[in-house]
Amino acid sequence: MAKERFDIKQHVTDAIIAEIEAGTPPWRKPWTGETGGACFPLRHNGDAYRGINILILWLTSMNRGYTSARWMTFKQAQELGGCVRKGERSTKSVYYGTYEKETEGETGETETRTGRFAKSFSVFNADQIEGLPDDYYIRPAPPRDLGTEADPGLDAFFAATGAKIMTTDDPRAYYSPQDDHVHMPPIATFHDAAGYYGCLSHEVGHYYLADHRIGTQKKFTTKAEYAMGELEAEIFSAFLAVHLGFEPHFDQTAAYVESWLKALKEDRNAIFSAAAPAQKAFDHVVGLAADSGADAEAA
Repeated sequence: MAKERFDIKQHVTDAIIAEIEAGTPPWRKPWTGETGGACFPLRHNGDAYRGINILILWLTSMNRGYTSARWMTFKQAQELGGCVRKGERSTKSVYYGTYEKETEGETGETETRTGRFAKSFSVFNADQIEGLPDDYYIRPAPPRDLGTEADPGLDAFFAATGAKIMTTDDPRAYYSPQDDHVHMPPIATFHDAAGYYGCLSHEVGHYYLADHRIGTQKKFTTKAEYAMGELEAEIFSAFLAVHLGFEPHFDQTAAYVESWLKALKEDRNAIFSAAAPAQKAFDHVVGLAADSGADAEAA
């Protein structure tokens, strides 16, 4: 009997659905705060994971209590002088690649077409491995305590992104596609500053994911499109919170959660589709802030 092929997209989707249903999606509790910047999952060589892999590895760290940022394959651990402890379970990460296939065209000439594929790799967190160099076990610092007042560094960061942000006494936070601006209530009306900046990050996500910028969020005509738009902005805001070193707080209504679950259950590609533009928007916004020097001040 042929061995059933492992479906990495379905595996990731099922895991994230389970956490959303339990009330703890992986972007709700990211690890934050390392000295000088973000605490994103890192490969054995220090390169940062991106997109969907961030969510996958956050999810595993949250469930298993890992605190190290470093991940690697069994072979990579051996090459670094380490040894995966007996009985430890691996985590599936995703590698995207391209392939070329020659086909016969309508005129009989050979045509080369390029396709994409997703492949899974089994990786282990440094907490599961003995004998690695000491710097692989460095723990991230705790999130910054922002108190209840505005943070000048974070305000400078958001100003440097160029997003149009308006503040009035209207007790609503939103992005207006018609007026192309983000609206926020005063920070004093929030229970804490982290809640304010987490909410602001989400709305700035909508601002930069808009059709005339990153280009993934057009006018939402269906509930499925609306759910995808909110997922993209949520993941973007989690990435940004981690980069800026504070613990995000998101006001996720029951309607949001229900729409996310419906989208994920109907399409195993949905979470992958949401993570990719979120990463693109994050890269763009961080780049804008870095160009002005505000990124270093916020970190």
